[in-house]
This record gives sequence, structure tokens and C-alpha cells, in this order.
Amino acid sequence: MATIKDVAAMAGISYTTVSHVLNKTRPVSEPVRLKVEEAIARLDYVPSAVARSLKAKTTATIGLLVANSLNPYFAELARGIEDCCERNNYCVILCNCDDNPEKQRNYLRVLLEKRVDGLVVASAGEDLGLASGLVGVRTPMVIVDRSLEGIEADLVRIDHELGAYLATRHLIELGHRAIACIGGPAITRVAQLRTAGYLRALAEAGIPAPGHWMVESDFSSVGGYQAAVGLLASNRPSAIFACNDMMGIGVLRAAAERNIRVPEQLSVIGFDDVQMSRYVYPSLTTVGQSILQLGEMAAQLLLRRIASPERAVEQRIVRPDIVLRESTRAYAGASIKKSLQTING
Repeated sequence: MATIKDVAAMAGISYTTVSHVLNKTRPVSEPVRLKVEEAIARLDYVPSAVARSLKAKTTATIGLLVANSLNPYFAELARGIEDCCERNNYCVILCNCDDNPEKQRNYLRVLLEKRVDGLVVASAGEDLGLASGLVGVRTPMVIVDRSLEGIEADLVRIDHELGAYLATRHLIELGHRAIACIGGPAITRVAQLRTAGYLRALAEAGIPAPGHWMVESDFSSVGGYQAAVGLLASNRPSAIFACNDMMGIGVLRAAAERNIRVPEQLSVIGFDDVQMSRYVYPSLTTVGQSILQLGEMAAQLLLRRIASPERAVEQRIVRPDIVLRESTRAYAGASIKKSLQTING
């Protein structure tokens, strides 16, 4: 790889003069500038962003760590972050961690070595491991999805507990009482909060927590499918709350394979409102907020932090809403019961 000294040698001038040409720090004669540009082209020289950042104290780059780029949630989040950064003349370096905390730590080290101006961390792994990897990081940072104990950083996340509560209450209001829950990894705070919201809605309605219908999974379509296969094998519930849309899509597949009609025989609701949930059949009722806007919010918060490092830490907790589509409907048994009550009355 060519260096600035190679360019200077080929052009027959000092590397200080080459630096002035590259950085436009001093006037340079036209013949000298042309010599430098010709040498750069012949050597395919690319200036070192790190070296330039040492002088400028900025690289105009943002590091983005996502848990799994195959999950549409993170793809949409990344798009929102990238759009906002591009409008503000920042480039984004995307690192896909494949739900692997060790890979995340390695990427974090690489990003810090590249002297990125800021970090957006959309987490991977259990909370303690993630937090330990971020302790001591002094680069401006925004955490997306969950707060981490011991980490002083700006935060943007959905109100997970409220969203799960609203999803479960929606099913209860439709007359369902046999409601299963497919949760995420129990060691993560996101999964814990969503399960808590589900249990709160059941408790308010006087419905006992159905331990046999509470299944731990991994926030993937495959995980949702496998969990649903078990739930639908016998003594099946009338409704399933999947703690994210990808698992909800897996539930739809498992139901279709067993000729269980959704929503006539089984209501299904997800969480997150990824764009894909609109186009599966039946389209998935869910709870959430615009993921693109969530990404934009995270990027805006980070850019403000970069501009004003001493600002007080901010936490943005976004209220989710029910997005009513085709995969939920009133429980048929509730209609029959109501009709019988009318006749007997």
C-alpha cells in the first residue's frame, strides 16, 4: 500500500508539500499540484483516515453494532441511522455481530481503533456481557433497545413492558383467555420486560399465568416456528403472543402446516412492526413504532452528543401502539358463550 512518502518520491517533492496539496493547508503552484495528483493516480494512493483524524480530530464516521443483520428489525434500524447520518455528512460503518458477544467485542475494538466519532450499539448477548464490553468506552455512544446497568450512555428504546401489555390486553379484549407467550432469551432485559407486560395483562384480567404456554425462544423465525410446533401439538391455546414479529411469522408458518386457520382458529400477535409483517398472509397484527424513526432518533441523539459531550445523559422511551391487521379476531368460543347466555336469559 502506497504511503505519502511514496507519492512525494514519485513527484520529486517533499512529503510536507504533498500534505499541503492533500489538505489544502497552504497555496501550492499549479505544476506542483498536477505532479502530486499524477503520482497519487499512478500509485493508487488513498490518504489514511486515521492519520487525518489525528490532525482534524474527527473522522466523520459512526460505528453501528447490530445483533443480527438478517433480522429485518436491525436492517430497518440501520437504514434510519444511515439516512440521518448521511444528511449530516457522516458515514456509517456497519458491523454485524451475529448474536455473538465475542464478535461484538472484536468489532468494538476495531471501531475504536479507527477512531470513529461515535457509536450506536444495538445489542447482542446477555446484558452483563454486553455491559462489561462497553465499560471504559469514552467515545460518544447511544444504546438502542435496552438500558445497561453501569453504562452511562444515551438510550433510545421502545417501552417493552407496555407494548407486551397492550398486545396481550388486545387478545383479552377479543375474548381470548387461553393465551400463550413465546418469549426471547430469558437472560436479556428485553425478553424479561416483554414477558412482564404479558403477565401484567393476564393478572389484571384475572387469568392465571399458564406456565405450560410460556415458551422461551430466540427472537428468530425458526425459533418462533419451533416453539409454535410444541404449543400447537395438543391442548393448544386460542391465541399466541410472539414477543417479536419474526417469531410471529414463524408461528404463522407452523399454523399453516397444521391447517390451523389464522385468525379463525388461532389469533397471533407480534411485536416491533417490521415492514415484512405487513406482507405475510395473513398480515400480522403487532405492536410497535416506526423502526426507521427509532433509528433516526438514535442518530440525532448521537450527533448531539458528539457536538456537546458534556450534556446530561438522555433516555428516550418510545410508547408503542397496536397495529391492527389480519391475524387477530374475536374468540369464536366467546361468541358462542354470549349467544347461549342470551338464549338462557
